[in-house]
Amino acid sequence: MDRTGGDARPARPPADSSDDGRDETFIERMDRNWEELLQELRVTQTGAQILTGFLLTLPFQSRFEDLDEYQRDVYLVLVLMAALATVLIVAPVSLHRLLFRRRMKPQLVDAGHWFARAGLAALALVLTGSTMLLFDVVLSRTAGRVASGALLAVIVLAWVVLPHLIARRADPDGPGAVT
Repeated sequence: MDRTGGDARPARPPADSSDDGRDETFIERMDRNWEELLQELRVTQTGAQILTGFLLTLPFQSRFEDLDEYQRDVYLVLVLMAALATVLIVAPVSLHRLLFRRRMKPQLVDAGHWFARAGLAALALVLTGSTMLLFDVVLSRTAGRVASGALLAVIVLAWVVLPHLIARRADPDGPGAVT
């Protein structure tokens, strides 16, 4: 409380009209959103970096020379996509470092959210492409296309459709409300 008996915390900006029952200011909400985003990125960064590292070792394997032109092209696209996914998923860390102590947390949360979504999209393509390449090498080109198409369908269902269905069914004022 300040000297007048009022709450000394900054008021929420008018654009933040959501009330989910939390006793937090706009800045506290941005801090919480940033922490939640970082937790999500920690999981995603590890997977993307391991996948990228694995892809980078393939040319040094003896069977790599057996790949046909199509498989090598797919491989090179996958390396680029894996590197892109890693860059996008790590970008919020760089943003935070460059914007540190500038009181730009809302902008940081928004940009981090965009980079996380773009990184997930790139990661989905790397996962499906890697599956396609693996099935192509081990079984057949058709098997690769079927396996990657099936995996892409599962990713779209799990990462896009299901969250939209859950959000649509949630009570806008209830515990599932977007904050």
